[in-house]
Amino acid sequence: MSLTKYQFRAQFRCTNDSCRKTYPLHQVIYSCEACGELLNVEHDIDSLKQVSAPEWKSEFESRFRSSQFPNASGVWGKKEWVLPGISDENIITSGEGTSHLYDASRFAKDLGLANLYVKQCGVSHTGSFKDLGMTVLVSQVKQMISDGVPIQAVACASTGDTSAALASYAAKAGIPSIILLPANKVSTAQLIQPVANGALVLALETDFDGCMAVVKELTKEKSIYLANSMNSLRIEGQKTISVEITQQLGWKVPDWIVIPGGNLGNVSALGMGFEMMYELGLIDKYPRIILAQAKNASPLYESFKNGFADFAPVTAEKTLASAIQIGDPVSVKKAIRILKKFNGIVEVATEEELANAAARGDLYGLYNDPHTGVALAALLKSVESGVVKKGESVVVISTANGLKFTEFKLAFHEGKIPNIDEKLKNRIQSCKPNISGVMEILGKQLKKL
Repeated sequence: MSLTKYQFRAQFRCTNDSCRKTYPLHQVIYSCEACGELLNVEHDIDSLKQVSAPEWKSEFESRFRSSQFPNASGVWGKKEWVLPGISDENIITSGEGTSHLYDASRFAKDLGLANLYVKQCGVSHTGSFKDLGMTVLVSQVKQMISDGVPIQAVACASTGDTSAALASYAAKAGIPSIILLPANKVSTAQLIQPVANGALVLALETDFDGCMAVVKELTKEKSIYLANSMNSLRIEGQKTISVEITQQLGWKVPDWIVIPGGNLGNVSALGMGFEMMYELGLIDKYPRIILAQAKNASPLYESFKNGFADFAPVTAEKTLASAIQIGDPVSVKKAIRILKKFNGIVEVATEEELANAAARGDLYGLYNDPHTGVALAALLKSVESGVVKKGESVVVISTANGLKFTEFKLAFHEGKIPNIDEKLKNRIQSCKPNISGVMEILGKQLKKL
């Protein structure tokens, strides 16, 4: 069907219910000028409702994994729900989205679940879900530059994946990028990505929260555009995860979604995607959400324990899940709103729990990064406690490609991570170069089975 006859619109709106001030999307702004709260991208739902729910489903089905620009992207195949006013010539896409749902049926059976799927968001151009948001942000920046807005560069603070996505998409658009990273806290595979894409990479002797404070000051200069998730353009791309999951499940909503959280933009995006589908009639219920945090960086867990009555930032301690080593998340209010609405919970994973869970999942054919390990550990604990009940369906969000974290995988199987489950270790064995040597080892292994 053709949607060109409809006029779909979007704008920024303050998230403070007592303010609700609006701003145009081409304005360089990240928080409300009146009250200081973060903004959301607000869509004209009445105009979107001119298209029926069955028509939206049919349209999205026809575009999914299309060879036609821009619908080859899972994000831009839902352009009307994301950034309806952008010109196609300003869309910067690398084919992000449309990642597969890994059917972990054997794992599900062992846990007593009806279904267990892992949404492989790390199967993307730069190897993480950050591509979903960055394609939207960089495309909008290109649109703004073409409209005469004097933006000279884009900048972000990052623990790895955000910097990789920003550097790649900015390079494709021909826009300079500035990356602020915490020194010696980013994996080699993540560190080299923005370097290779020509970004200006600055290593600061601080943690992510310290980098975030500096980039906020830097982007007060309006010619340098902020690309962190406090910029709600990022959320618009990331919310398509919800639509993809539902579409891949035959437009059915799972009982639970488990998602790791650091700066907490992703869980708010997840919820907003489901809210939009519900409001437009594509679904008739919400999933429950488990927000998973590393115990060493778990400020939201502490808030959850007191019913979200208050929230206090913490100094994040070192964790194997480096991308979520964040003690003062900028999207915390958005995340709490979603968790309350979705009857969500917050669970934590210790270092050994996340490492063991990642390795256990690998034995079912996965190849998990440590952040997915946090999510799997939270799921295992929730199944054991009875919060997630037998026979329920679960989708775990895998946020990054395990190949980015080779050091983590090697450290586990070489026994360099303290207190891990020895039964999950799998070392390479030296063998004589003949059949008798192979059979000798094979005989010993078969006896263990």
